[in-house]
Amino acid sequence: MRNDDRHDCHAAALIAPVVLAAFIVSSCGGGPAPLTFPSSPLIPSIPGGACGPTGPAIVNGSACSITANTSVVLVNVRDSDGSLGSCSGTIIAPRAVLTAAHCLTGGDIAVQIFFGTGPPIVASTWFASPDYREYDPNALDVGVVLFDQDLGRPPIPLLLSRDARVGENAVIAGWGTSQDTSTATLRAGLTSIAAVGATRLQTQSSPTNAAVCAGDSGGPLLLSEGGVWAVAGITSAVHGVCTTGTDFYANVRNPSIMSFILSHVPDARRV
Repeated sequence: MRNDDRHDCHAAALIAPVVLAAFIVSSCGGGPAPLTFPSSPLIPSIPGGACGPTGPAIVNGSACSITANTSVVLVNVRDSDGSLGSCSGTIIAPRAVLTAAHCLTGGDIAVQIFFGTGPPIVASTWFASPDYREYDPNALDVGVVLFDQDLGRPPIPLLLSRDARVGENAVIAGWGTSQDTSTATLRAGLTSIAAVGATRLQTQSSPTNAAVCAGDSGGPLLLSEGGVWAVAGITSAVHGVCTTGTDFYANVRNPSIMSFILSHVPDARRV
């Protein structure tokens, strides 16, 4: 997305149908262990799905195959004034989705998720971090969406055992807007960690790195640990334009972010 405000989070939904939204990320949700595809052992694919690194996509991203194991979801939000918008999210427990706080702080009256196929699923409740502040680069941009039924998709674990490392390969995924089209498709792409801060991780878009854009907010930044791809960051903001800017992600290892997530989702998977 373009910045920390919720209006850009909603941009994708305003230009695409409710159940759609698209963007750039290299892992498509993932099961408990990664599968690799022949062109790059660094990019995971969900069991039964494929996310090959081909096509123009958004900055080196590619479209994901939607299967029963897809765990990166479209998050649709309706405001009290009737406005509809979209973010992305990650299933982290049987009945919980992780997303960004700025996606959930506009007087919402309804939140639902969509897998890319089948009917949307309506949330029972949702929470944004009380430490989120609009336009504050140090705010804790984390939120969770809860359901009263199992979502039936494999949760992706949180990476809580170690910090991200500058230079390591990462995968980003989401339902945001492509740089050249508003078509709605789950996309994923490969990037690398450019900086690690107490509250945020950073990546830098480049000719070889994928990047995030409007509607990808709330989606995961994934790192590999012990052969498993896990959520290390939550897409929060872009400084600059989607194709050449710096991308920021809420750092799940931050003690306050970690505490917030686990207080609402005690059964979240973790590595």
